[in-house]
Amino acid sequence: MNERETALFALMDIINDNGYNNIVLKRTLKNSNLSKVERAFVTEAVNGTLRNLMLIDHVINSFSTVNTKKMKPLILAVLRMSVYQIMFMKKVPVSAVCNEAVNIVKKKRLDNLSGFVNGVLRNIARNIDKVKLPDEEKEPVRYLSIRYSYPEWIIEYWLETMAYDTVKSMCEANNEAPKICICVNSTKTDKEELKKILAEENIASSDMKIIRNGLYITKTKDISENEAFGKGLFHVMDESSMLAAEVLDPRENEYIIDVCAAPGGKSFYSAYKMKNKGKISSRDIYEHKLKLIDDGAKRLGIDIIDTQFKDAQKMYEDDIKKADRVIVDAPCSGFGLVRKKPDIKYSKKPEDIEELQKIQREILEAAQNYVKDDGILLYSTCTVSRKENEDNVKWFCEKFGFELVDISGYINDVFEAEEVRRIQILPDMMGTDGFFIAKMKRKAKG
Repeated sequence: MNERETALFALMDIINDNGYNNIVLKRTLKNSNLSKVERAFVTEAVNGTLRNLMLIDHVINSFSTVNTKKMKPLILAVLRMSVYQIMFMKKVPVSAVCNEAVNIVKKKRLDNLSGFVNGVLRNIARNIDKVKLPDEEKEPVRYLSIRYSYPEWIIEYWLETMAYDTVKSMCEANNEAPKICICVNSTKTDKEELKKILAEENIASSDMKIIRNGLYITKTKDISENEAFGKGLFHVMDESSMLAAEVLDPRENEYIIDVCAAPGGKSFYSAYKMKNKGKISSRDIYEHKLKLIDDGAKRLGIDIIDTQFKDAQKMYEDDIKKADRVIVDAPCSGFGLVRKKPDIKYSKKPEDIEELQKIQREILEAAQNYVKDDGILLYSTCTVSRKENEDNVKWFCEKFGFELVDISGYINDVFEAEEVRRIQILPDMMGTDGFFIAKMKRKAKG
């Protein structure tokens, strides 16, 4: 298959068969013989179409005599991907987009619909500037929903706690392609040395806004094929997630429990901060995820991580008050990861928030037992959701005798305040994942 067919069937796997876009793309590209340029096309075509799916459908329905809901899955997928190219991939000639779409339809023995596809696409290409969106002043929720491709319930949920302009800016930022972020393995190298090593492999790098131990990289395809990666000089991790590990502030020879550790990023970064001295218990309920952590630790040369098959929602008595610091990076709605996983926008339902909050509180209730007197519990999520974030922290501190710790010293470059006790990072603040971080200390009895 060529790059357009590859992208088309990956898109159908995600939309029609409920596949996860990152997993489908990784599998699809691994099994292809496409060039670096062709792989980049597939990635952009799939993720870009997903990021703008509702807007694209709105455009199609503005010019098609057949509503998208009544189209054959293959025809709809061809139109969606083609409209994305017309609207957002300006370097691709419209004639090429239309011709390739028609060729795919004919190849799949739907010749009788090739004229329909060609007509709709050429009509859209001629009149794309005439597409009307809902009136932003009269229908602000519907406008944001269609313009940035979010279900209306998510927009309404955010507007309960955030200003309209904030929500709009966040939606816009979430529709941008993500950067590749790496965390330098300071037990093996330093940032400046790694920059030189990457440059020798023709990989461009630049400093992060907050984290001194991280880099943004470009001009790379499969990062696992990188020589510096193979030598364990870094691991992939978003800057906002690195900030959570910085806020945790682990020290040498401490005992850390990471109750929801997979894929292991915070455990790895904590090990760097601890200079590979002490012990980190990294836990998960899936054996294949624990193996990923073990493999990562081995590649990075970390030997203080002990992976354990343990359920974060259960309390284990032999761990009571043993940990200096506990990491609860809780399962969540994931709305902070939309740039990387745009399918999240369409897979979540309002009731999921309530169920997730219940799970998060069960995990927090179990995990707090492991914290020593005066010890630290770090709570983080990769979402923007008051019920999962601020409400959980308030409930937790009131019920279990913890107090929020000032973390302004870690984030003053972004949050200009004298005192910060929890932070909600929005995607438009510094181009990172949306992330929530709260650092809490157990009050010693006495």
